Amino acid sequence: MKFIDAHTHAQFSAFKDDREEVMKRALGAGVAVVNVGTQKDTSKKAVEVANNFSDGVYAVIGMHPIHTGKSFYDVDELGDIPGGKGFTTRGEDFDYEYYKELAMDKKVVAIGECGLDYYRATSDIGNETKAKQKEVFIKQIKLAKEVEKPLMIHCRDAYPDLLEVLKSNQKSLNSVPGILHFYSGDLAQTKELLEMGFYFTFGGVITFTRSYDEVVKLIPMDRILSETDAPYVAPAPYRGKRNEPAYVVEVVKKIAEIKGVSMDEMAAQIWKNAQAIFQI
Repeated sequence: MKFIDAHTHAQFSAFKDDREEVMKRALGAGVAVVNVGTQKDTSKKAVEVANNFSDGVYAVIGMHPIHTGKSFYDVDELGDIPGGKGFTTRGEDFDYEYYKELAMDKKVVAIGECGLDYYRATSDIGNETKAKQKEVFIKQIKLAKEVEKPLMIHCRDAYPDLLEVLKSNQKSLNSVPGILHFYSGDLAQTKELLEMGFYFTFGGVITFTRSYDEVVKLIPMDRILSETDAPYVAPAPYRGKRNEPAYVVEVVKKIAEIKGVSMDEMAAQIWKNAQAIFQI
């Protein structure tokens, strides 16, 4: 393997018709794949997909913050279920033992994606939503500590609270605490997270906006990973299409450009970083 898609969702319903072909394209391009769960079903499916391959495919299991309560229904994630349009009440209680059992699988390399997401937290439910998300996030921090695997963190419109939770639970973090996926924090937040030992992934969005350049420049090469977050946010030149793990090569190319190094050097460093944090 030369590349890694450290955060993708090839187990999602968006790939139900051609998942095997998508995975083969990635592996054929030298791309290792880490499929990330978002709740019980997609976490279990990530483990199943990982175990269909002898090498190069891994799983992350956990509960996305939007699934702690009333959440937006995403047909690409969960499939076309009757009544599943717009917002639907499908909140899940975090079943610690269920996720712990999944985490014991040898192909599971991290816990998540977990964290905080305030993007759709309206004012009338905001405080209740935030409290529930924090509660479930802390449970997954403890699970990661127990099973000695890093966190895969999702954060949207919530970095101040995320830092507060991490600092308050610092004793429960592993020595290599985890990864900030689809990272969008500012320079000051980045410095704090670097000091805490975190890694950072970047995806297709960096190929069509310069908004992330300064943060990418700040983060040392030995703390950066590449991702697609497929099926979402395809990189240039695939914008508007369904994203897939093989496209992570375009992300690595852009990271290398921003860092001022060759693509081969960047790819080799990202692979070394992935080996260190995922223990693969």
